[in-house]
Amino acid sequence: MFDTLRTPVLIAPMAGGPSTPELVAAAGKAGAGAFLAAGYLKAAALAAQIEQTRELGAESFGVNLFVPGRKSDVDTAAYERVIAAEARRHGAEPGTPSWDDDDYPAKLETVVAHRVPWVSFTFGVPSRSDVDSLHAAGSAVLVTVTGPDEARIAAAIGADALCVQGFEAGGHRGLLTDDAEDPAGGEVYGLLAALRLVRAAVDLPLVAAGGLVHGADVAAVLAGGAAAAQLGTAFLRAAEAGTQPAHRRALVEGGRTTRFTRAFSGRPARGLRNRFLDENSGSAPAAYPQVNNLTRPVRAAAGKAGDAEMLSLWAGQTYELATEGTVAEIVARLGAEARAAAEAASRRLG
Repeated sequence: MFDTLRTPVLIAPMAGGPSTPELVAAAGKAGAGAFLAAGYLKAAALAAQIEQTRELGAESFGVNLFVPGRKSDVDTAAYERVIAAEARRHGAEPGTPSWDDDDYPAKLETVVAHRVPWVSFTFGVPSRSDVDSLHAAGSAVLVTVTGPDEARIAAAIGADALCVQGFEAGGHRGLLTDDAEDPAGGEVYGLLAALRLVRAAVDLPLVAAGGLVHGADVAAVLAGGAAAAQLGTAFLRAAEAGTQPAHRRALVEGGRTTRFTRAFSGRPARGLRNRFLDENSGSAPAAYPQVNNLTRPVRAAAGKAGDAEMLSLWAGQTYELATEGTVAEIVARLGAEARAAAEAASRRLG
């Protein structure tokens, strides 16, 4: 599926701004691949991004969709009061903690109509009929999984490949089911362990994701059985990324550890520790997308004010090792480092 990539690197879908048509198109020109992030977009906005990506010359690229889950009946009243107080810091109003399907049916129709080459899914698996529709449109279907049990579920609905996400990854965990009693949402596997367990469970091409920022990381997951490596944090500081300025500054400054939190969205996600995360992680309910809709205006106000202490600063554990540059420069560096690492390993093995 990814044999046409000169460098077996995919830029991960990063919803909320970092993923742009310019980022995706630049990856293709550099010999890598990338995904547009459809999460939080309406179908019309997604269609415009797909069209713009193609106008910029991209051919092999993907779109990632969030699969809507069942509506949670968790009481969010107490957290609404917390967020109302947070909103006052920047003169904002909290959002409405409502459930929605992220415009999923319309966005699925959009990717089918536009015959997007790769369509990946996070937070759940598509129906078998959705997979059949995508296959009829010539699209390959990928599902994000975090362990072997999820891999078996994804394989059963006809997925063509799996994105295996280790706990090191920044942003939301791609859990098919979020366990509200577990701060991490469920079992955690390091990426290499997850790769080996998933490889033993299913016979599908695997894309490895989680804490990969160096070419040696790419070489390691290829040796571990992956067909390609998917990197997000490594491209947050790319010139073509739509990363918010305050988020970029926090990544450059470093010095922050990362942890899982539900404080911003109601689902477990890894981000840089800041005041909002530390003070609110313990009280945030497991209610997605209600919490995400509740906090969205507050995060928007914080971003406008440049207040990194109230932003969702998604980043993987190795974010401090990521570098600035254009997509082309970052992909070239990763490729050179991966080849050097593979050659060194080959020499060491005789």
